[in-house]
Amino acid sequence: MHAGTDPSRLPDPSNDLLVSLYGERHRLCPTPNPALHLVLSLEREIDLIELEQLCDAVGWSRRPLRRVRKALQHSLLCVGLWRHDTRLPKLVGFARCTGDGVVEATVWDVAVHPLYQGAGLGRELMDYVIAELQTLGVDRVSLFADPHVVGFYEGQGWELEPQRRRCAFWYAP
Repeated sequence: MHAGTDPSRLPDPSNDLLVSLYGERHRLCPTPNPALHLVLSLEREIDLIELEQLCDAVGWSRRPLRRVRKALQHSLLCVGLWRHDTRLPKLVGFARCTGDGVVEATVWDVAVHPLYQGAGLGRELMDYVIAELQTLGVDRVSLFADPHVVGFYEGQGWELEPQRRRCAFWYAP
C-alpha cells in the first residue's frame, strides 16, 4: 500500500455496492489520494466509448468500434481499472488478454490514463492480470509493447525477446 493511503478510508471490498458494480473478483487499488478509490475488475462490462476515450488520452490511433467490440468478445480477459463513483464509475485503465486459457496468453492494449500514471497503477493492473491468468492455470504469458515503455515492463520482471528485434516479452508466473 502506498504511503499516505489510510486503509480505514478504503471502501469495504465485500461491500454489496462494490460487488454489484464490479463483480465478486474485483480488487481495490491503493492510491496516494485517500479520497480517490480505484477498482480493478474483469467482470464489469467495458463501454466502447469510454475505452475509445481512454485510447485517445494515451495517444493511440482509433480503431473501428465494431472491430474493437469483436476483439473484446474474443479476448480471454478484459480488465478495467475504474475510478469508483456510486453513480457512474469512470474507466481510467485497461488491459486485455488473448490465448488458449491453459498454456499461453498474450497481454494486449495495456493503458492507464495519463492523469493516473506515475502512481503505480500500471503495476497494479499488470499484477491483477497475471493473478487472474494464474487462476486459469496459464503457464506462459507474453506481451508486445511500444519501445518507450520497455523499461516499465523490465522493471516488473518481464524479459525482453532475446533477439531484441521487437518489444516482445515473456513472463512465467
